[in-house]
Formats: sequence, structure tokens, C-alpha cells
Amino acid sequence: MKTTFSSNPVPFVLTTLGFLYLAGQTFRPATQFAVPTPGAEPSRQHSMVVGADSNTLYLPSDLEATLWAEAPMFHNPTNMDIDAKGRVWITEAVNYRKFNNKANSRLDHPEGERIVILEDTNGDGKADASKVFVTDPDLVSPLGIAVIGNKVIVSAAPNLVVYTDENGDDKPDKKEVMLTGFGGLDHDHSLHAVVAGPDGKYYFNTGNAGPHIVSDKDGWTLRSGSLYVGGTPYNKSNKGNQVSSDGRVWTGGMALRINPDGSNLKVMAHNFRNNYETALDSYGNMWQNDNDDQVVACRTSFLMEGANAGYFSSDGTRYWQGDQRPGQTIPIAHWHQEDPGVMPAGDISGAGSPTGMVMYEGDELGPQYRGMLLSAEAGRNVIFSYKPEPMGAGYRMPRTDFISTFPEVDPNYKWDAATDDTRKWFRPSDVAVGPDGAIYIADWYDPVVGGHQMKDTKGYGRIYRITPKGKKLKTPKIDLRTTQGQIAALLNPAVNVRMLGFEALVAQGEKAVEPVMGILSSSNPFHRARAIYLLAQLGAEGQFEVERLLKAVDAPVRMTAFRALRSITPENSKSIPAITASQKALLPLMGNLSVDKSAAVRREVAIALRDVPFDDCRFLLINLIKGYDGQDPWYLDALGKAADGKEEALFFDLQQTMPKNPIEWDQRTANLVWELHPPSAVTMLKKRAASPSLAADARKQSIVALGFIKTPQAAQAMVELSKLTDREVADQALYWMGFRRGNDWAKFLNWEEVMPTKVSTGEQKMLANRQILLDEYKSDAEKRRLALEMARDPEGGKILVGLAADKKLSDKLMKAVTPTLLKNPDQSVRTMAKEYFSVKPETPSAEVNSEVVATKPELASTSETASSKPAMVTASSSSDPVLNQIAMLSGNERTGKTVFSANCATCHKHGQLGSDVGPELTKIHQKFDKNGLLDAILHPSAGIAFGYEPWLITTKKGQTFYGFLVSDNDQAVVVRGIKGPKYTIPADQVSSKRQYKTSLMPDPVAMGLSNQQVADLTAFLLKQ
Repeated sequence: MKTTFSSNPVPFVLTTLGFLYLAGQTFRPATQFAVPTPGAEPSRQHSMVVGADSNTLYLPSDLEATLWAEAPMFHNPTNMDIDAKGRVWITEAVNYRKFNNKANSRLDHPEGERIVILEDTNGDGKADASKVFVTDPDLVSPLGIAVIGNKVIVSAAPNLVVYTDENGDDKPDKKEVMLTGFGGLDHDHSLHAVVAGPDGKYYFNTGNAGPHIVSDKDGWTLRSGSLYVGGTPYNKSNKGNQVSSDGRVWTGGMALRINPDGSNLKVMAHNFRNNYETALDSYGNMWQNDNDDQVVACRTSFLMEGANAGYFSSDGTRYWQGDQRPGQTIPIAHWHQEDPGVMPAGDISGAGSPTGMVMYEGDELGPQYRGMLLSAEAGRNVIFSYKPEPMGAGYRMPRTDFISTFPEVDPNYKWDAATDDTRKWFRPSDVAVGPDGAIYIADWYDPVVGGHQMKDTKGYGRIYRITPKGKKLKTPKIDLRTTQGQIAALLNPAVNVRMLGFEALVAQGEKAVEPVMGILSSSNPFHRARAIYLLAQLGAEGQFEVERLLKAVDAPVRMTAFRALRSITPENSKSIPAITASQKALLPLMGNLSVDKSAAVRREVAIALRDVPFDDCRFLLINLIKGYDGQDPWYLDALGKAADGKEEALFFDLQQTMPKNPIEWDQRTANLVWELHPPSAVTMLKKRAASPSLAADARKQSIVALGFIKTPQAAQAMVELSKLTDREVADQALYWMGFRRGNDWAKFLNWEEVMPTKVSTGEQKMLANRQILLDEYKSDAEKRRLALEMARDPEGGKILVGLAADKKLSDKLMKAVTPTLLKNPDQSVRTMAKEYFSVKPETPSAEVNSEVVATKPELASTSETASSKPAMVTASSSSDPVLNQIAMLSGNERTGKTVFSANCATCHKHGQLGSDVGPELTKIHQKFDKNGLLDAILHPSAGIAFGYEPWLITTKKGQTFYGFLVSDNDQAVVVRGIKGPKYTIPADQVSSKRQYKTSLMPDPVAMGLSNQQVADLTAFLLKQ
């Protein structure tokens, strides 16, 4: 099997060593796992035809796939879980995005979405029974399900709903809303599935379609948001910089945790974009995939508790485009990878649409698959697999194409490219592990994925089952009435089935300690980890055994033992700084762990210290600092979390052993100061930035650190650096001044003195004309004359549009200036004007949205499980005659480059050519095929990229700004204009803000391009 991003694709080392509970006081590995022999490795891929639908799957040669279930047994699966009986529960989204996908053109469930149960009753390895658990109008595009005993937990924004089947008849007897207030109604950047953690708590996540204003059972309130709006008609209002009950600002998508009774809601990580599902392993490690802004930067990450995932600015008031610094690549800027306080992105998998995740911990598929992280990638028609390899305080994540409908997975995912190639209709929405140890894959099955649309009118879907070749896996019968049955449930490969055993054994208390201790000799390290978490909840005796494990030989055991003790320890918060009695009791144990030889163990200590006051953890922090090797980015991020709110006090201590002259700092020290960026370091950082004896990167690092210090002294130091004769340093300082005047430094300096806003003579004249237009004593004739003059002028045209937007122009004046304004020399003015100034109605053309007619099999009219095979279809050609004409032309790349330079380079960048204002086009060939790109060029408003929706801002002085909103906070609004410059408008000077659906990009007709020129441009953009 081909391994991506790995220098050696063959060996995967089982890094977690075994451990035994012995009669004595020591712990040692049960088995030293060596590099697996070739026979123990995941096998090379082979293809196999699955079922009668003639679809071919490529998967390892020692595994086989079965078409386990398909429509009409269920429809459009978004998520699934598998219960202790081996039944698959499906959340359907037949009514997904009704505002885009009209009911009269597709399958419709007018009574609400359904939860469907699928079962193999005769044990032949295929589902033969289907029943509806519930149909509920409150379920609008549910995106997550967890089945834990008799409770079915469904994620459907704004609610996390719990259905309880009290009598076992597969019908809900009770419906409760555990949590409510999540944003993202009918939006996939929304609430996702619950998964039971090894600590007995529920983990889940939500995307960035906020705001999320959610209170738990105890009244603790999450308040989270960002400047992201859109995607649905319901996502109209949102804002960042909101403070939750813990005193912290959380933003974007979040990983969350809550007790099963609905208490103690906690944010585990934040600032994702569209994190679809969180996976946990039995050590308590969290794993998360995340979608990108269509910029070839999707990722799969190890998720550290408290991490900032780096999509927005840390307070959610700025898009990544607003923070992108000169010279930064898109993946670096997109995830803020050069900012202190942001976690490493992990594996950047490129373009795609990541969905469900699970960690395979069972033995049923063979030892080579144990510890394999699976991530469904609907956009690329593949299930990715990872064998995470410990690397310092984090993980290296070599990626493999595990299962796909293609022998070689296409990296050039085109999100809206519909095709008659049904291999690309394989859209894995989820991957799960059953109690039998098999892997189950839910296939949404559609010509497209993304763009908030469906082109499958029949609601087809299917479930694949992956098993060892030639081996029949059976679902074990679990008897929870006995301790043996409870342990069997705890050790089950299905993640939520384990919770049944966990809860039953916890109920036994200390009586369960002895049998649970026996699990510590298991050959499966994940089983041993589950036992450690469970022991911590089995009274004083169990906790004593866990404390002893803090001295175990294996680092993963020590790490898990510490996490287990933390899981039962009530903790303080930023808003309630006094530490609890339990935390005080844990601090002495943390003393030894703070000097542990394992960076991962020390990382966990650092995380636990985040809200602990400095006086209570001073020496622990010093120990942790001493353990930093100067290179480990995960460890450095953890140190930043540990020092949060304590940076100044810690830096004072660090200075006692640092060189007095900052020019003499080594890289390790410079990294620490960059991460902490304490205010008292301003003078030192300024000296390093100004020193010609330091390398350019070292000086740049100091400038960046200065840029993150929120004090007037830092702002003034940057001003002084901007006056150096060294232009490289001065230009960097000027960038930071222009950037920070719109946010953190807005109130620190008189920016009109430091960096005066330039208003041209022409703009001043047009602003004077505006005042006359608003003067009720001026004659209509004079107003008409001035309005026509303004309509001919680029600056005047902007002002007229702003007046129209604010409804300050009379109908008579608007009618008089319309013909002239729509011929304004500025293309952006003409585009804006069309929103308010009437134009002569055009004769309707034959133009229809390009669409593939997904001729799925007709669905049976009864509830019987008749087969419903997807037909091989031929996609219709585009119904846009202009697109078809251009598509038939041969394009010339060289001529296309000239067309790009003359018409597109003002806003777009391709390679080294052009400006970085609109979306980057260097890798556009990885997102669109020829027809898709032509459609985007011909109809630029049909699919505006995220973050590039146009906004119109008017000021109280009458100025009008039109461009991309990159920052919106209490200090200022920042708009990037169509020609590149950023305009910072103090918040108290803003009169109105409006978002539009019309792209700033003109269509070819408006640019005067011929069909041949468009063909040439397309050829240039699609070149590899």
C-alpha cells in the first residue's frame, strides 16, 4: 500500500509498550514490540468488485469488502454508530439544505429526518432488516449519532438530543435536549457526533457556524463565535471575542466534553473551521480532521487539550486572509502556523472534504491494523489511514490511502465537478468499528460533495463492511449482569459499546478493582489503557493503583495514569483562579512528572497547569522549561498553555539564567521568548530585531514576537523599527503597524499622526459633492448635475452606491444617474451599482445551471428491502451554450498568460504572477476540471469562495469601501479592496456594513473577453 509523506513506507512501530501488574511494586513491559516483519504489515492493495452494483473497491489484499446495506433500507447517511448487538444506526439527511435542494426535484421527507436501524438477522454478513427508530421534524440535517445502551444521542443543531428507549422496543419513550444553542442549523459546519471517552465522559465537536451560546446542566455557559456568517439563510449574525463562563475566549469550530448527565461542559480545543468528527483512542488522545477554505490545505491533527487550531485570529474577529503576512504560503497562513499559541497543523492532506473518524483498536483484523487511525475523505473518494508515530510531545502522521474506489487516489479534488464516473460518487461520510471488529463505511453517494448541494435525486446510500479475508467475524453476546460480561464490553472494539462495561464496573466500586487489575496484563495496550482510566474511578483502592502507575516503565502508561487522575479531579478556571483541594493533592505527583524523561508526559503536566496560579506551580514551570529541547513545536505550544496569564512572572525567573544581552540568546531561548512574548521583553526584542549581526530569520522572529505584545510600548518600538535604514526590517515593522492599528494596537497610538490616512484630492472633492446632495436647500438641478459628475468618477461612483445602500438618494436622482453610473470606469463601481440601480431587464437566455442528472435506481414503494442498485449513467452536457462553445476550443497557454496578466493579475496570483487579493489560483487545477473552471469564470457569483464575499462599508464621513471583510472587532473594521490595499476604519466611524452575494470578479462579457481568450485563460490556469 502506498504511504504518503513517509520516508519509509514499510515499517510501522507499535510504540506503546505492554505492561504487567506484578505481585511486587514495579511495572515493566510485558512485550517489547520490534519493527513488524513484512508479514505483519498492512498488505498491498488489491481490487474487488463489491456486490451487484459493479463498484470496485481497492483495499489491502488481506481484507475483503461486502456491500452490507443500501437504499431503500435507508437514505443519505450522514453518520452512523453500531450498538452492542451489531446493529448499525444511521442518521439520514434527505432534506439537507432544502433552500438549495428543492423538494419537488428529489426525495423528500416532509415529516422530518429519520434515525434508521439496520440489522443482519441471519448472520450472513449482510443487513436484511431495516426499521425506523424515530422520525422527528426537529431533526434538520442531523450530522451525528451515538448509541450508548438504551440512549440514542443525536447531533442536530441547535440541539444535542437524547432519545431513551426504556422498554427495548426500538422506539423512543423519552426525548430530552441535553444541550441547545449551537449555531449551524441545516449547515455542515455544525454539531457533530458524540463519542464516549475512556474516562467515561462524552466528547463531541461543532464547526464554526456560530454563534454557539450553550449552557450546561449547572448553568456554565459557552459563548463562542467569529465573524463567519453565511452558508445557510439562518446563519446571519455572528461575532468573535465572546467570553465564556470560564473567563476564556473560544472561537471557530470546537472540540467539547461533557459528563453524561449534562454537567461540566468543557472546551477541549477551539478555532477549527469545519471539524467533522473527533476520534479518541483509549489513551485519551484526541484526533481531529478539518476542512479548508478550498485552498488545498485540509488537515488531520493530533489534538492537544486546550489547543488553538489556528483558523481565525485567536479571538475570532479576523479571517486568516486578514492575518496572512507577506511571504507566507497559504497552508501556513490558513492555519496560522507561524503565530505563537497555535498548535501544529499535523498532516496537510490537500484538497478534500474530510468527514468521520475512528481509531481501530481491535485485534480482529490482525495486529497490523491495531492502532490505525481512519479518516473518511468524501471529496477524494477514499478512507485515509494513519499509524501515528510519537515524535517529541506530538506525533508524526504518515498517511496511506486505505480504501478507495480508485487504485490511485486523485489529489485534484474538484468540489463541484459532477461526472458520470460513478467511482467518484463514492462519498464516505463516516467510518466506524462494530462490536464484531469489522470496519463499516457509510457512503453518502452523490456526484458532488460540498457547495451545500446534492445532485442525487433518489437519496441513495450504502454501507460497506470490511473484514479479514476468509474469516467470519461474529458479534459477541455481552452479558452485563456479570463482571466477566462487563469486562468483555469494556474490551469491545466498538467505542461506544465500551461505555456499557465502563459504567457497569464503575457501579461496582472497589469490588471491581481486582478483576480490572487483571486487564493490565492484556497483550493489547489499548485494553490496558482503558483499565487505567477505569481504576481511577473505583474508589481509593483503584486510585492508589493508578498513582503507582505514575512510576511505570512505559511513558504511555505514566501519561495515561496522570490523565486518569486528572479526569476525577475538579479543577479551577481562569474565572475562578483558586485551585481545588484535589488539585493541591495532585501537585506533588506532578513534581516528579515535570522532570519525566518523556516529552509527552511533561506535555500533560503543562496542560494541567494552565489555570493554576503562578505561586502554586512556579517550580513546576521551571522544570518544564528546562525540558524544552529548542525544537519540539508541540512541547513549545504546551509550555505556552502552561504559562498562560503567568508570562511576566515566569520570564522574570527565566532572566536569571539568560544572557543579559539579548543578541546572545540561543535559538532555544529565542523560541521561548517568542512563545511567551511578555511585555517586559519589548526592549530586548527590539534590540534583536535591529541587530545586523543576527540572521534575518532571528530578527523576523523578534519582530513577530513584538507584534503579539499588546502594549503601547510594543507599538512604539515597532514605529521606531520602521524608521531604520535597513529596509527589510523597516518594511516588516510597517506591515505590523498597518496590521495592528486595526486591532490590538488601535487605541495605543494616534495612528492618524503615525500613519496618516491618505485622502486624494479627487475623493475630497467627491465627499464635498456628497454633502451638497444631502443638503435639503440645494436645488434639484444642482444635485442632478453633481450626481452625474460623481457617476462618471470612480470615487464619486463609490459614494453614490453608499448613499443608495443607506437609502439616502431620492428615486429621481437614482433614475437620473443610472445609465451613467453603470458605465463608470471602475469595474467594482459598476458591480456594486447593479445591486441598487435598476437596469433594463434582459431577455431570458437558455442558460440553466449545469447539473448532472443522477439517475439512481427507482426506490421500492414498500418497506421491503428490495435491492436498489445505482445505474451507470451518462452525465448530460452543460446546458450553457456559451460554456459548451468555449469548451470545444483549443486554448493556448502562452496567450492565456497574457490574458491573465491583463485582466486577472490585479486581484489573483498564479505562481509568481499577480497580486494576492482574491483567491490564490496557482493550484486551481487541483480544484476544478475544465468545465468547472469555465463555469466559475463565466458565472463568478454562483460560487464565491469562503472569505471572499464582498462587503460594502460606509463611514459617517460618507466614504464608501467595497471589498473583502478581513477583520471586524470592537476597535476597527478592515476591508481589503479589489486592488489590494487594506482599509482600516475605526469602529466608531462605521455607518453601515452590508454583505453581498455578487462577486467582485466581473464576468468575461464585462471584461470584454472573447470566447477564445477565455479558452486561452483556462488553458493557462489548468496547466500542471
